[in-house]
Amino acid sequence: MRTTKSPFSAADAGTPLSSDHAEQQMALEYLAEAWNMAEEDGISSVALAHASIFAALATLVRAHGETVAAEIIAALPERIEAGEYNLDRSLQ
Repeated sequence: MRTTKSPFSAADAGTPLSSDHAEQQMALEYLAEAWNMAEEDGISSVALAHASIFAALATLVRAHGETVAAEIIAALPERIEAGEYNLDRSLQ
């Protein structure tokens, strides 16, 4: 794996992580590595985002079923508006 820090790395070294959060952070770092490699190969970030959303939704549907996946997605607007997915926000 590369040593450059991806824009998705949000873990603070001074903050203890739960095992679920630590696993999610590690998964995010793997995805960021693949994302960076794809961009280096000329794939646009918008195409990567759409493909990632499709893959994530298909995985959620397979793992939890259509109803639960739809409930997860229905909660996203509130989380987006709260800044949960804003990489530029500052945490206080």
